[in-house]
Amino acid sequence: MSEAIVLALPTDERRPWARAVAWLCLLGPFFFLSYGAANWLAAQRAEVGSVVFDWERGIPFLPWTIVPYWSIDAFYGLSLLVCTSKAELDNHARRLLTAQIVAVTCFILFPLRFTFERPQATGVAGALFDVLTSFDKPFNQAPSLHIALLVILWPLYARHVPRRALWLLHPWFALLFLSVLTTYQHHFIDLPTGALLGFLCLWLWPDLATGPVAGARLTLDPKRRHLAACYSAGAVLFAAPALAGGVALWLLWPAVSLAFVAANYAALGTGGFQKGSDGRMSLAASWLLAPYLTGAWANSRLWTRGEPKSVSIRDDVWLGRTPWPGTALDFARIVDLCAELPGVPRSRAFPMLDLVVPAPAQLARAAAEIEQARAAGRVLVCCALGYSRSAAAVAAWLLSTRRATSVDAAIAEIRRARPRIFLNASARAAIGRATRRDA
Repeated sequence: MSEAIVLALPTDERRPWARAVAWLCLLGPFFFLSYGAANWLAAQRAEVGSVVFDWERGIPFLPWTIVPYWSIDAFYGLSLLVCTSKAELDNHARRLLTAQIVAVTCFILFPLRFTFERPQATGVAGALFDVLTSFDKPFNQAPSLHIALLVILWPLYARHVPRRALWLLHPWFALLFLSVLTTYQHHFIDLPTGALLGFLCLWLWPDLATGPVAGARLTLDPKRRHLAACYSAGAVLFAAPALAGGVALWLLWPAVSLAFVAANYAALGTGGFQKGSDGRMSLAASWLLAPYLTGAWANSRLWTRGEPKSVSIRDDVWLGRTPWPGTALDFARIVDLCAELPGVPRSRAFPMLDLVVPAPAQLARAAAEIEQARAAGRVLVCCALGYSRSAAAVAAWLLSTRRATSVDAAIAEIRRARPRIFLNASARAAIGRATRRDA
C-alpha cells in the first residue's frame, strides 16, 4: 500500500526530533485516557449490543498473532520519529489525533462489544494477552482504531523504509491487519469501518497539499446544487437498506462514496477528488470513492460504446474519452480534464467537474497546455466521455491558436469528427470568454 500521488518531501531541514517527542507526549496520554474512558462508559451500560456474522465463528484463535497485534504500538510511537520534516510530522500527527477523536466518539455514542469467549493462551502469548486485558475490555469495537491507525501508518512506512525492506513490511502489516480477528479482539464489521476511518484521515490531511475542507465554500451554481442533491439522494437510497444489517451493510460503502461526491459538488469542488496534476488520485480518495469510480468508469464505457475511442481534430490533436492505459501508449501526451476518474501515465490533468460548465480560466489553461504538448507528438484531450469538457477545451485551443475564427466554427469542426459532443449556450459563452471571442 503506497500513496498514489508522487511525494517529494523536503530533505534540506533537520529532523524535528524534539517536536516528534512533544507530539508523542500529547498523543500517548490522550490515547490511554480517552480509550479507557470509552471502555469505562460502555461498561456502565446495562446492555451493549454487537454486530456478528455467523461465518465469524469459523475464525480460528491463533495466540501467536498477539505479537503482530501488539507491534502496532511500536510502529505508532516510532512513526513520529520517522517523519523527516516539520510539515510531514504535523500532518501525520493530525491524522493520528483525528483517528483517535473520531473512534473514541463512536465508541461512546455507539458502543459495541466482542461476544466470543477467548480460549486461554499460555507462554509468551499468554503473558501478552494478560497485559492487554489488564486495561482493554471487550468494548471499543467499531470502528477498529487498530485498523484505522494501520491504514495511516502503512503508507508512511512504505514511503520511508528502504525498498529492499518492503518485502518484509507489507506481509507484516497484512498479518497485523488479520490479527485483530485471530486474537479475538474484534468482529469483522470493525475492520471495514476502521479502514474507512483511516482513509478519511488520509483524505482530510493529504501530503503536501491543502486539505479538501480548508477551501470549502457552498456553491451558488444551481447546476452544482442540483447534482449535489442527486448524489445525496443516491447516498440515502444505498444507506437505507443497510439498516437491515447482514450483507446489506456493504451498501454503506457506495453510500459513503456518493456522499463524498455530493460534498464535492456542494462545496469542496474538484479538490475533493484529490486528483493530482499527473492524473493520479490519492490513495485515500481511490478507496473512499471506489464504488463511485467503478460506476463512473462503467458509465463512460456504456455511453461511448460503438464509437471511436478517440478522433483526430487536426495538427496531432485528438479528442476522446479517458483511455485505458494500453490505449494511452498511442499518444505522446494526454491532457486530462476529468476530475472523477484516475488518469493514465504521461497525463497532465486539469480536473473539471462533470456536467458543470468549465470556468473560462480553466479552458484557457487547458488550451495553452494542448498547444505546448503538441511539441512532443500526438496529444489526446480527454474527459470521461470526450463529449463536453474535452470538446470545450479543444474548441478553446482552436480559437486561441487562430485555427478557428469563431466559437461556432470551432465547434462545427469538432462536431464533424465527433458528432455527439454536447456544448450548450453556457459552454459556448465560457469558450468565448476564455479566448475573448464571440460566437
